[in-house]
Amino acid sequence: MNILQKSKHITAARDLCIRLSNAAAFIAPLLLRIALALPFFRSGLTRWDGFLSLSEGQQFLFQEQFKIHILGSQYTLPYPDAMAYVVAVLEILLPMLLFLGLATRVAAAGLLAMTCVIPLVVPDGWANFHLYWASISTTLIAFGSGPLSVDKLIEAGIKDHNRFPAN
Repeated sequence: MNILQKSKHITAARDLCIRLSNAAAFIAPLLLRIALALPFFRSGLTRWDGFLSLSEGQQFLFQEQFKIHILGSQYTLPYPDAMAYVVAVLEILLPMLLFLGLATRVAAAGLLAMTCVIPLVVPDGWANFHLYWASISTTLIAFGSGPLSVDKLIEAGIKDHNRFPAN
């Protein structure tokens, strides 16, 4: 094989790597949004008995079971009924925003905050799930929703509006 043939193979391999990288950059944010949204959404679905009706189990967990663990001590949750309702709403709302790619950075920041609080209530799970959720949330906050999102449609609309302002 001469130098010219080797150069063509190297160029072809480089072009393939660039195409794969572009494809990954296109689809990765969507996959990250789905991967983060699914566990929270599934959890959120278990918290309701009907439309805006918290399950008794949800109320019991926040009133009796969930405790904040800090430095070997346990503390009851403040305002357990309000917290149960807020968590249940956020576990539905924030994943829905992620699925759509709408307000992605805000939704990811909300789920990151929840992920940071969960180990205080369930201290043994951080290495199994919470570290991954925190990593995905941080990535979405840093890089945004990606091209397959409502955020991008809004951004494109704003750019078009600024380029062609109404008289």
